[in-house]
Amino acid sequence: MAGVQGSALAIAVSNAGGLGSLPCAMLGADALRKELTAIQQQTSRPYNVNFFCHVPPAPDAKREEAWKAALSPYFAEYGIDPGTVVSGAGRVPFGAEAADILEAFKPAVVSFHFGLPPAELLARLHRWGAKIVSTATTVEEARWLEARGVDAIIAQGLEAGGHRGMFLSEDIHTQMSTFALVPQIVDAVKVPVIATGGIADAKGVAAAMALGAAGVQVGTAYMLCPEVTTSALHRTALQSDAARVTALTNVFTGRPARGIVNRVIRELGVMHTAVPAFPLAASALAPLRAKAESQGSGDFSPLWAGQNTSGCKPVPASVLTRELAQGCANAC
Repeated sequence: MAGVQGSALAIAVSNAGGLGSLPCAMLGADALRKELTAIQQQTSRPYNVNFFCHVPPAPDAKREEAWKAALSPYFAEYGIDPGTVVSGAGRVPFGAEAADILEAFKPAVVSFHFGLPPAELLARLHRWGAKIVSTATTVEEARWLEARGVDAIIAQGLEAGGHRGMFLSEDIHTQMSTFALVPQIVDAVKVPVIATGGIADAKGVAAAMALGAAGVQVGTAYMLCPEVTTSALHRTALQSDAARVTALTNVFTGRPARGIVNRVIRELGVMHTAVPAFPLAASALAPLRAKAESQGSGDFSPLWAGQNTSGCKPVPASVLTRELAQGCANAC
């Protein structure tokens, strides 16, 4: 949910009885403090903060140029000089600075995507009592996480929107659907398992829990709520027939992520070989995205969405949270 959500959604979900989550991968130090302060001021309930923990790649000038060459027809179409494109990461992994900031707020749960940060940072979080959670997309990843002391594991099925949390392999063929993955991870580990991917209503929640999940994580279904900062273009796409066709693509960031198929995915292909390593691909697309969006087009925008958008509706997040929680009650 990074890029379409701030503290408002986390506050609303926590106050409604769920575990609200703040995506932090795209927040600088000042923004992180501001959002955490807002949460602390507006809810006394537990909340989660989520970070990426990828290894920043070394710059590769040849690959950057190859990527710009692949995008050159679009630069020409929009009158953009590719020489003005500024390289940059845009997403930073969890590190000591973030841990320093968190220590002042002591969130109840800290979750990670793409594995785990170094053991010394995890120890710092555990010292103030935080529960550590991370994403697994395979049984092997789940076992790896359990061996390193996580308190719970998020089993991310292939249907999930946004970035795949995969970290032990880059082979997309290792990925499986939520309802195939969840019972296998439940059988393989002793810690609680949280299901995510394609769960959009109370029936989906009940089904996941019937397979052994201790809870569910929901993202896409919240993307039309008023507390979310989803753009008008993205909201329109989520409510259109286009939302029925999503794909795992690396063209936006350099890592596989699921979004609604648009022009750049159709024309470049879902997985492009010239794309720079995550997260460097985004910088070359940024001016194209800005220019197209200024003209009312989402042709170059990452329209993240899971395969099941049926639960997306413009209702308050508190209402949606309580509707989803009914699935937990039905499963008991």
